[in-house]
Amino acid sequence: MAASPMRRVTLRNLAAHKVRLALTLLSVVLGTAFIAGSFVFTDTLQNTFDGIFGDQAKGVDVRVSPKERQSLGVPQQVVTQLTATDGVRAVAPAVQGPTVLLKDGHAVQTGGAPTFGQSYLPPEQSVSPSQKFVDGAAPAAGQIAINVGGANRAGLAVGDKAKVLVPSHGIVDVTVSGIYELPSDSGGYIGLLFQDAQARQLFTDGQHVAFVDLAAAPGVNADALRDRIAKTLPDYKVLDGAQVRADLKAQVGQALKFVNYFLLAFGAIALLVGTFIIYNTFSMIVAQRLRELALLRAIGASSGQVGGSVVAEASVIGLLGSAIGLGCGVGLAFGLSALLNAFHLGLPTGTMQVLPRTVLVSLGVGLVVTVVSAYAPARRAARIPPVEAMREEFASVGDSLRMRTIAGAILAILGVALVIPASRGTGGNAAIVVGIGAVALIFAVLLASPALSRPMIGALGVLVRPFGAIGRMAHNNAVRNPRRTAATAFALTLGLMLVTAIAMLGSSAKASVGELVDKGVKADYLLAGPQLIGVPPGAAQASKSVAGVQDVVSFRGVAMKAGDDQITGISPDGSMNRVLNYDIRRGTGTLGDTDILVSETEAADRNWHAGDSVVLTSVDNKKFTLNVSGIYKDTQLLGPLVIAPALYDQVMPVAFRTDVVVLITAAPGTDLGTLRTGLEKATAPYVVVQVENRDEFKGAQGKQVDTMLAILYGLLALAVVIAILGIVNTLALSVVERRREIGMLRAVGTMRRQVRRAIYLESMLIAVFGAVVGVVLGLGLGVGFLRTLRDLGLGTIAVPWSQVVLMLVGAGVVGVLAALWPAIRAARTPPLAAIADL
Repeated sequence: MAASPMRRVTLRNLAAHKVRLALTLLSVVLGTAFIAGSFVFTDTLQNTFDGIFGDQAKGVDVRVSPKERQSLGVPQQVVTQLTATDGVRAVAPAVQGPTVLLKDGHAVQTGGAPTFGQSYLPPEQSVSPSQKFVDGAAPAAGQIAINVGGANRAGLAVGDKAKVLVPSHGIVDVTVSGIYELPSDSGGYIGLLFQDAQARQLFTDGQHVAFVDLAAAPGVNADALRDRIAKTLPDYKVLDGAQVRADLKAQVGQALKFVNYFLLAFGAIALLVGTFIIYNTFSMIVAQRLRELALLRAIGASSGQVGGSVVAEASVIGLLGSAIGLGCGVGLAFGLSALLNAFHLGLPTGTMQVLPRTVLVSLGVGLVVTVVSAYAPARRAARIPPVEAMREEFASVGDSLRMRTIAGAILAILGVALVIPASRGTGGNAAIVVGIGAVALIFAVLLASPALSRPMIGALGVLVRPFGAIGRMAHNNAVRNPRRTAATAFALTLGLMLVTAIAMLGSSAKASVGELVDKGVKADYLLAGPQLIGVPPGAAQASKSVAGVQDVVSFRGVAMKAGDDQITGISPDGSMNRVLNYDIRRGTGTLGDTDILVSETEAADRNWHAGDSVVLTSVDNKKFTLNVSGIYKDTQLLGPLVIAPALYDQVMPVAFRTDVVVLITAAPGTDLGTLRTGLEKATAPYVVVQVENRDEFKGAQGKQVDTMLAILYGLLALAVVIAILGIVNTLALSVVERRREIGMLRAVGTMRRQVRRAIYLESMLIAVFGAVVGVVLGLGLGVGFLRTLRDLGLGTIAVPWSQVVLMLVGAGVVGVLAALWPAIRAARTPPLAAIADL
């Protein structure tokens, strides 16, 4: 019974302060919405992919495939062996490979979804259910069938002419024979069915297939057949249909796990920022209610009841905000899916999945964070003696900052001691240590920022000096309560720290590519193609006939194995030194027919030396004894391995051959503009090929970096939005706290516009203080992380100074905008009513 009056007090307080309730709720909603949205988005993707792969390998009793993904496939003699195996009713070899569909001279855009060509097997030869045609018929020679989604995306109908680019064969003219449907939505995926004989010609070396599906004869146990084949073919992966589906789901689940961690990391950032806003809000609420709470203590309420009322208020806000945040999270997941599809990433879509785990985590996290944030202010309120709390000046008295500042200084020393040594190394372990140091520095700033705020805002006071007495008043208000100022600014500090670090990543990536191209590439023009397709080999051959061309050197991708480790590299079709600058450190750069060059890092890791004989294995498991003719300085242009052109023809089958990039130099005296026109005309049949000079190539790489970072910036914008709302929240509550003070200023002649201006300037100082700390922290941590990525090609660290300046100026603007509503509210304070308010 004793708790009932306090419960009524709690509910009435919530109802009486609707604006304060709304602002506090908003901070909880935004924090929990991102957590919920992360789960809903990835659960929806997982469920959709499960639906897609749930239809795979139906009717398949056994599938035989290579153990290595980078492989030629299953040899024809193994297919023959499987056909003769007792208990096998049907054998269905699968042939497939990447393609690009061309329509009206343009590549059909699929975003991140693949375009695959595969062989069509008629029902009497197929093991799985045959494709269901909604229009037309199965393909014959020179024809393709296409899935419904692909046909809609390309605008193709039965009987239409099209072209298909096959990397190893070039352009193939085709006619659409039919349109078939897939059992599940597949985003931007395009599936092209070719006649089996033509598919083998386009996608294989004539001696291998991708995998083989088997059906057991009537009365034969499928599991027993699988186990028997696995014993006879120990070098291959032998699975039944259920295991194939589980394997595919596991691969997608692993990929989505990274996406989930990525989104949850940003959700944690948003929730962390929201936590400080909630904590700040409850600290101010308790400070404003000290006299009210003291009166409750004076009339008989216990300290436990007073503290409990504050925690109960937080519980209501946390539960309500989390519930709303859960609903907003579903909308956020839907919006994120639409955003990614707007970037043409080709993701499949499906019904939004809101699992019980999502509901429990969202409600639990939001409630716990809110209650924990309110606990310290509630405990402080409960411990205040009633008579002391009734004194007017008590609310402004805070505890000493000494211990907090000392703890912050210790964490700062620890963070620096971790970041600086770790940044001298490379790789994942170094990055983890830098990350631990970064966390220590973030908490150091959190603890020490109240002590930092006074001298830093004192220095920033020069910004408001031109405003005279109003500027001084704004400055004094900003430094009066350092805890509140620091907590308000920290939200913006955290957001801008991350924005700065990511901006450095983008700027450094572009600068590294620029330096690599400027110092390493001597060619006048480059031929480039899509990332997964590369440049069709015919494009380089066509370029050689253009007038004014002196050198055409194709760089082809290579994959080999040293022991159990796969090494990727390149093979130049011509003299590398005519188009590239590279540094041979030991041995010679000359490549004989059985020679290889290796990078310094690769040589050190494998203890290889110039002149050594090493054994490498090709993708078709042939072993080659090769000579290390030279060791070169690490460069992303060459990768870890370079093999001779004659060796390339032996280790890379025709179906796997494609050019990564083609470098072209002009003959002396050639007009580069005329040469470019000739190159564009010669490569026009290869629609996906782009003719670029060095600057354009750097710009294209920079656009890819910007595209990748655009989503990061979009997600980080949420943290900045929460920070802005935190400033609004703090200023609005501080206006309530200073109501009598503002009323006194109005009574002695301060005009409304002067009151508004003081609030604007105070907000600007707080925002710029938070931005400066965030930018400095982001620059320091950005340098530390980037130095650990040197082995990935980020050798140049670039600071985007223009972006830094824009962020600082933008912080001041944000501060003013955030203060609009609190300033207007402050200016409308009735002088006499405020002075009389007790």
